[in-house]
Amino acid sequence: MGKKSAGKKHALWAACLALMVGVSLVWPDHIERTTLFVFWGLVAVAPIVVPGIILAAWIIASGADSHIAGAFEGRTLRTVFVASLIGAITPVCGVTVLPLMAGLLAAGVPLAPIMAFWLSSPITDPAMLATTAATLGLSFAVGKTVAAFGLGVFGGLITALFAQRPWALHALRDSGLTKQLSTTQCTRAQVFDPWVWRTSARRKSFIQQLWVTARLILICLTPAFAAEYVLNAALAPGSLAAYVGEGQWWAIPAAVFVGAPAYIDGYAALPLARGLIDNGMSQGAAMAFLISGGVVSIWGAMAIAPVLKLKPFLLYLCLAVLGSLAAGYVFEWAV
Repeated sequence: MGKKSAGKKHALWAACLALMVGVSLVWPDHIERTTLFVFWGLVAVAPIVVPGIILAAWIIASGADSHIAGAFEGRTLRTVFVASLIGAITPVCGVTVLPLMAGLLAAGVPLAPIMAFWLSSPITDPAMLATTAATLGLSFAVGKTVAAFGLGVFGGLITALFAQRPWALHALRDSGLTKQLSTTQCTRAQVFDPWVWRTSARRKSFIQQLWVTARLILICLTPAFAAEYVLNAALAPGSLAAYVGEGQWWAIPAAVFVGAPAYIDGYAALPLARGLIDNGMSQGAAMAFLISGGVVSIWGAMAIAPVLKLKPFLLYLCLAVLGSLAAGYVFEWAV
């Protein structure tokens, strides 16, 4: 997790620096406007984003996130629904709980609920929900959450059809990494206590998580708002309509197959998606880009590939792509 987060932060800051240098060289008169655009963008989203950050910190400090294991015990249909719901509403991702997932698979928990969680968890969480609402509007925020849950249920139920296949029964790679993961952190970390201010350890955890999440969002949104300004300055309104606009049958597939591999971070993608929409991208294509980016991007795949064997991993990718396409088309129809 540390290396991945550090790599993303370095990439984002490098992108931000390159963007600001590029703007100063190409459009010297735009550098001040870009800075002001970024500042006021951060101010505009703060009232909605801050409560989401606080909620995310409370979930982790209270120990609620460490009780995921219970969702994967029981009948397949129930566990798939519960795992999808937890993945869609809690601030955890496939990387964060990688040891837990590996431990559950090693202990014989079916692949279906694990797949459901892995598909739903990277898409949204309380802080992401608030940031999406502030940046793209409530319909996008609700749509992403519903899509995350739906993708998890879809992926989990499809995976359940292969439950008795040898590769599904033994989905973990036979490697030193998976053995180490499955034997280290597959137990619940702490007892749940909603009153996080009662003990110094939980207060410290809350403050630390609050700072980490706020810093991450700041690091991600700063270059993203700068990119949005550059995008709007460089393109005429509606210039993308002929390529990924409404009425183009390839708009949503293009958003999935072209945009997702370049996706760096969920927070950074939001202002970029807004800029693309302002310049003609259809809302369905933007939703497909946001959904697929979370689960099909290089960062998302890197969280799964070292743990799963080839066939379960390919199933994960296929389900992610199909679910992202479906989310884009449904959202396009709904709005």
